[in-house]
Amino acid sequence: METVHAHPPEALIEGRERSHADPEAVERRLELGAVVLMAIATLATAWCGYQAARWSGDLSHSFASAAITRMEAVQASTQGGQRRIDDLLYFNHWLDAQQAGDTELADLYRRRFRAEFVPVFEAWLGQRPFSNPDAIAGPLHMREYRLPEQVRSDELHAASGEHFVHGTQAKINADRYILATVFMAAVLFFAGISLRLDWRRLQLGVLVMACTLLVGGGFFVLSLPLA
Repeated sequence: METVHAHPPEALIEGRERSHADPEAVERRLELGAVVLMAIATLATAWCGYQAARWSGDLSHSFASAAITRMEAVQASTQGGQRRIDDLLYFNHWLDAQQAGDTELADLYRRRFRAEFVPVFEAWLGQRPFSNPDAIAGPLHMREYRLPEQVRSDELHAASGEHFVHGTQAKINADRYILATVFMAAVLFFAGISLRLDWRRLQLGVLVMACTLLVGGGFFVLSLPLA
C-alpha cells in the first residue's frame, strides 16, 4: 500500500508564495546589478574625462614649450651665424693685408679678432699654413672653432624635440582616455536598457555584455599612465 504524505494547507500556501517571490527577488538582483554597473561606469567616465583634460593641458603646454624653445634655438643660431661672418670677414681682411705685406693693417685686423677666436687662429698659424700644403684651409675649419651660440642652438633644438615628443605622447594618452569613455558609455547604455527589458534571458545577456565591456574598459584604463 502506497504511503500518502499529506501536507497542511498552510505549507502549500507558503510554497506557492515562495515560488511567486523568487522571480521578484531575481528581478531585484538584476536591477541592483544594473544600478551598480551604471554607478561604476559613471565614476569611470568622470575619471577618464578628468585624465583626458589633464593630458590635453599637458599637450598644449608641451607644444607651446616646443615652439618657444625652437624660436630661441633659431635666434641663437642666427647670432652664431653673425659671429661666424664677423670672424670670417676679419680673417679675410687680415689675410689680404698679410699677403700684401701691410703688417700694420694686418696687426690692426688681428687686434679686432674676438677673444674666443684668437686661440683658434693661433692654433691654425701653428700649422704653418703658408708653407705646409697639408694645413687646414682656415681657422674656421679647425676642430677647436666652436661658437657658444651654435652650441646653445643645438641644445635648444634637442630640448624642443623632447618637448614635441612629450606633447605627442600626451596627445596619444588623451585620445586613449577618450576612447575609454566610449567603453563606459556603452556600459551605461546596456545597463540602462536592461532595466527596460521584460524578457529575462535578454536582460541577462545585456547585463553580461555590460559587465564584459566594464571589465575590458577597466583593464584598459588601468594600463594608461596618469597625468
